[in-house]
This record gives sequence, structure tokens and C-alpha cells, in this order.
Amino acid sequence: MKLRYRIPILLIEYMLLPLTFVPRRVLLATGRFLGRIFYLLDRRHREIAFNNLRASFRTKSSEEIEAIVERVFENLGMNFVEFLLLPWMKEGLSRHISFRNMDHLDRIRKKGRGIIFLTAHFGNWELLPHAMALKGYGGVIVVREDDNPFFNALLKRWRERSGNRTIHKRRAMRRLMRVIERGGSVGILLDQNVTRREGVFVDFFGRPACTNKGPALLALATDAVVVPVFIRREGGGHHIVDILTPIDPVRTGNRERDVLLNTERFTRVIEGYIERYPDQWFWVHQRWKTRPQ
Repeated sequence: MKLRYRIPILLIEYMLLPLTFVPRRVLLATGRFLGRIFYLLDRRHREIAFNNLRASFRTKSSEEIEAIVERVFENLGMNFVEFLLLPWMKEGLSRHISFRNMDHLDRIRKKGRGIIFLTAHFGNWELLPHAMALKGYGGVIVVREDDNPFFNALLKRWRERSGNRTIHKRRAMRRLMRVIERGGSVGILLDQNVTRREGVFVDFFGRPACTNKGPALLALATDAVVVPVFIRREGGGHHIVDILTPIDPVRTGNRERDVLLNTERFTRVIEGYIERYPDQWFWVHQRWKTRPQ
């Protein structure tokens, strides 16, 4: 971290310290309230979420979709409050997180193979790498850097608080391959829109979505196992980390076809999880912005 950012970031962290003495239920209620305020004020993102949901769940009524959108904003409000606690949350984090199917990871580790954690902007996704580090599965997180250098430095410091490392997604492939070859783990979020140069078009909720081909390329270039993992909120203050069935990449010998097939498989897993818990995904993002020619 650059020296000119160190003192301001430390000041922010110590200004946030009193929040750790506020009862958790009060903080989360405040987060839900903030989410509802933004739901009322942020018309643009409210409409993006509503239109995305309406196009993805055609059998749901407008009232059902509106209720989901409200819960999406409430979840984002709680995420924001929990994010403010990240600098001081490490010690008490384990009390608020449960894990399912950890045996999947333990079997892979015994074989000495690297892991690509496939995930999405789901639940409180900023907590997920910290949670995995608690279980000894910390690693490298692929991130998109923020345009604001100060905020970028703050995010990097907080995200690496539990021993993880962050790597910018541009020109990261060689470094990620080295991590995998040493039996390490890499976390990648695969649910955001990318440019045509960065992605391939695969079906996502019945519409072609330009999807990052990086995870498929990384899996095909290494001996890594792809493990879908998601964190979801249960009962407001508690989080469940679901570790789904590992995926061995398809290899037909045709590189372009393999990239497409594996990206499709990865996307179907994400879509299936969103269908189960639609109010916890980041619907305010313009996922289908890039269109096929």
C-alpha cells in the first residue's frame, strides 16, 4: 500500500471500530433500512433489476418480481454494513458462517491439485474469500480494479486482511497458472458482462450473455479442478457457504469449442443457483449489455 494512502485508511479503520460494539441485529436492521432507502431513491438501478428479473422469470407476476427487487436492495444494504466491519471482523467471522460439503475440497487437496473457485456476486460475496481462508483455503482473488486509486488501495487492504492475495484480471493468466501449478487456489467471479474480445456468448436465463472465457482457458491450461462455491444469507445475520460438486473441464481437442462448452457449463451452475435464491444475486448489473453482432 502506498504511503500516502496508509494513514487515511488507518484513520477510516479506527473510525469504524465503534461499530464492532453495536449489536449485530441492530447493524443489519440499519443495513436493511439503507437498502430500502436506495430502493426508493435509485430509480435507474431499480428499473435495471426489475427488467432483468422480468426477462429471466417470465412466469412470475410483477408483484413477485417487485418483492424480489426490494429484497435485493435490502441484501445490498446489509452487505454494505458488513463490508464496513471487514477490517475488524476476522476474529468473529466464524460465528456467523457455516460450510456445506467441505469434503469436496479436502479430497482435491489430498490429490495435490489446484482449485479454481467459481463464484458470482451472490449473497455477501466480499465475505466469501475471508470465509474460505478461515478453513485454510485462502488463495488468489481475481479482481477488477477501481478507477479511484485510494478506494482501490482500501479494497486491496481489506480483501487481503485474511491472507488472500488480489490480482488484477488484466494480464493475470501466467501468474494464475503458476498458482494452480503449485496446488494453490484461485477465485473468479463469472457473472458480469464483458466485451466481445474478453468473452464468448452463452445462454444465461434464455438470452445470450457475453461471459468471461478466462476461467475456461485457465482450467484447460492447467490440471485444476473447478469448484463452484457460493455464499448466501440465511436469516439475515448468518451466512451459508455452499460448496457444489467439482467440475473437471471438458477436453475435446478443439480449443475454441472447449472454451465455449466449459463456459456454458460454468454458467449453467451459476444460473441454477440464482434460480434457487433469486433475491441474493446482483440483479442491478447490466448483465446482457454486450450484444451479439
